[in-house]
Amino acid sequence: MGNIFDDQNLFIKKENLIFKDKNPLDHRFLPEKLIHRDVQIREIAKNWVDVFDDVTPSNITLYGKTGTGKTATSKFAKEQLLEAVENENIFVKIEYIRCTDYTTEYQVIAELCNRLGRDVPNRGWTKAEVVNTFRDIFKKQRVFTGKLQLIVILDEIDILLDKDGDGILYTLTRTENVSVLSISNYLDFKNLIKSRVTSSLNDKEIVFPPYGADQLSDILSVRADLSFKENVLEPDVIPLCSAMAAKEEGDARYALDLLKNAGEVAVDDESDKVTTEHVKRAKDRIEHNKVSEILSTLPLQQQRLLEAILTLTKQKEEITSGKLYEAYLDISKKDSVTYRRIFDFINELELLGIISTNTVSRGRGKGRTNIIKLQCDENLLETAIYTI
Repeated sequence: MGNIFDDQNLFIKKENLIFKDKNPLDHRFLPEKLIHRDVQIREIAKNWVDVFDDVTPSNITLYGKTGTGKTATSKFAKEQLLEAVENENIFVKIEYIRCTDYTTEYQVIAELCNRLGRDVPNRGWTKAEVVNTFRDIFKKQRVFTGKLQLIVILDEIDILLDKDGDGILYTLTRTENVSVLSISNYLDFKNLIKSRVTSSLNDKEIVFPPYGADQLSDILSVRADLSFKENVLEPDVIPLCSAMAAKEEGDARYALDLLKNAGEVAVDDESDKVTTEHVKRAKDRIEHNKVSEILSTLPLQQQRLLEAILTLTKQKEEITSGKLYEAYLDISKKDSVTYRRIFDFINELELLGIISTNTVSRGRGKGRTNIIKLQCDENLLETAIYTI
């Protein structure tokens, strides 16, 4: 067999019937204008404007659920500030760090040093050596080119704090001329920070509420104009995507993913239109991919517990923890964990959004019990379980 890419039929781009550019449907795409986040952009700008007076800006924390525009807003404000200082005698750098990629204080500081022109190895130095090298950059910079102002954007900071503690915030907030913009999906992430660090952080908090259906519709309309050919989308497609995403806690990422997948389903059908039926099938595809991805990362015993929940759900049984454990034992045979361990599994599956639990009272003298319910489509889960 020859090389599969020698087949010229692969290069016939059927999606040209539908798409002109898929990039604007990616949540990482930064549009020229960020709609429905004017208030939050202005709040960031109010703090960052201090660099024009050679003053280090206040630290900022952005809160909001996934898909509410926190990352896009911070990157948009970054581009706006860099454009504004371009012709001014102001030396400011803004560095974006995703804390899923850099999960320790050492890694973050080493990466910042490298971006600022000082070579630091990813490992091998002590933390003190890395921190001292980082701080030395600002002393040397002042001698040669004037005062450097550094703004560090720490996206998903809760992941770093949970794994490595609050040392990163202590180091950055105690370094002259450094300002921090933290991004978190969780309002309670400051529980991970000690009081001495909270005091030096002294941040301004900006909350990002979920998008409403009308706002999501506006966002999708702008992106659709950039992504799809003219008159490809049927009129109800964007309203349906927006309504579905509004139910997912106003998640713009989900809305964009839904619209993009709907277009791809239409391409697979060799259709010249994207319809509401394509949107519904796209929703099933996304949910299946999500469930499959989660399942593939679960330990074997949790997969078995989920299979037991699915079995009881299909039997229309009310699922108590006792009944669930019996079904789990039947599936796992002799290779099983303890009843106590099952409660940890249940909590983890609930955090992943696959199941829900509800404590109910059985009445006077009969105590309370947990009722467990599946929170994803039975057929999708069944398909995913038996294909991993």
